[in-house]
Amino acid sequence: MQLIKNDAFITDEWTTLGDDDALPASGPVIVSLERFNTDQNALLARKDKLGIRLKSGQEPTPIADYLDRLDLVALEFPTYRNGRAYSYARMLRDRFGFKGEVRAVGGVLRDQFNYMKRVGFDALEVGDDITPEAYADALATFTYAYQTSADGKTPVLSLRQRLAARAD
Repeated sequence: MQLIKNDAFITDEWTTLGDDDALPASGPVIVSLERFNTDQNALLARKDKLGIRLKSGQEPTPIADYLDRLDLVALEFPTYRNGRAYSYARMLRDRFGFKGEVRAVGGVLRDQFNYMKRVGFDALEVGDDITPEAYADALATFTYAYQTSADGKTPVLSLRQRLAARAD
């Protein structure tokens, strides 16, 4: 797997731990919600970065009180037909004001890159077949947005209204 963060292909510094894996002495780790609930004190006492991976049916509300102590929330896409993580990313950014990394993991497809960025994902785990050119091409597919979103793009209706006001 490759990691794209803020539109750049980077080396992933994070270690994803299984629920039974030993907690390393140092380094940034991503744990499941279940592991976080079980080992919360030990995880929060660490000096290194902490991330939580939420399954598609786990909304971020239960971790809302801890977001100021988290550096990353990974949202799982188990299949292209399950889009709950889009809503959860937007919830993290807009409702909870989460400033850390929001990462898309699992079944992340090229056709989804643009939408993922729009709702607040700033990191995507992608397959080895995705090249920087393919990523850029996918983002360039749509030049205008129709709705407001976490990315701050001005919607088409607002652009039309501005143009109409200039014409008057």
